[in-house]
Formats: sequence, structure tokens, C-alpha cells
Amino acid sequence: MSAPVQTTGSHSSGGTWRMAALATLHCLTGCAVGEVLGMVLGTSLGLHNAGTVVLSVALAFVFGYALTMRGVMRGGLGPRAALGVALAADTASIAVMEIVDNAVMVVVPAAIDAGVTTALFWVSLALSLLIAFVVATPVNRWMVARGKGHAVVRGQHDGHRPSRR
Repeated sequence: MSAPVQTTGSHSSGGTWRMAALATLHCLTGCAVGEVLGMVLGTSLGLHNAGTVVLSVALAFVFGYALTMRGVMRGGLGPRAALGVALAADTASIAVMEIVDNAVMVVVPAAIDAGVTTALFWVSLALSLLIAFVVATPVNRWMVARGKGHAVVRGQHDGHRPSRR
């Protein structure tokens, strides 16, 4: 059985950074599926940049939450409880990642307009997701250290509920 989640004021634990990186990678997986699908669909359908971004953000949240729900439902939670865990675990992380990766896609000249058959599109999208990972990891560390975010998911997997500070 793994160690309980650290919820005290000390934030120097290497385990907290490791758990934060794993939580961010988990969120990024679901986020990336939705983001890539949204960008591909939006650009392929000729949507305006704003429409492409909205579609990407919506799909990133859907796939991010679904990935977490799948895991905790396998652990025995029903759909409603699993959704609650996913909302608590992923909302801040996905929001930060979506703000960052879509900002990069909009800021890189012609990245969204380049189309899915160009290297510019794919390199920009990969770069945007990498930057989003780097920015979201400290957010997840802050949350995990306080028993929030993916600490809630870990609590479900470990059979205990973390502190609700």
C-alpha cells in the first residue's frame, strides 16, 4: 500500500513533485486526445480559430474527465461519484493546460490555419502541449500537497479519502 498523501505545510517532498508530474501526465493524456481531435476537426472543417479553440477545449475536458472516471469506476465507484472525483481531480489542471496550449496555438503565427497536413501545425501542437505540461505541473504539485486534485483520485485507489482542506 502506498504512503498517505502529504497534506501538511511542508512542500519539499520529492514524492509530491513526482505525484504532481504523474497527475499532470495523466491529465495531459486525456487533454491531448481531446485537444488533438478538436484541432484536427476544427481545422479540417474550416472552423474559425475561435470555433476550433472552443471545440478543442470542450473535447479536452470530456476526454480528461472520462479518463479519470474510467479509472475510479474500475475501482468500484458509480458514474455519479466518479464524475465528482474527476471534477475535483482534473478541473484546475485541465483548465491551466487548455489556457496555455490554446494560447500557444493562437500565438504561433499561422499554426491553426496551417492545416493538419503541415509540420507547422503538428510541431506547434506538440510544443503547446509540452509547455502546458510544464506550466500545469506546479499547479498539480500545489494541489496534491494539500490533498486536492489527483490526491483525491489516489485516495480512491488507496481505499481512503484524503483530507478536504
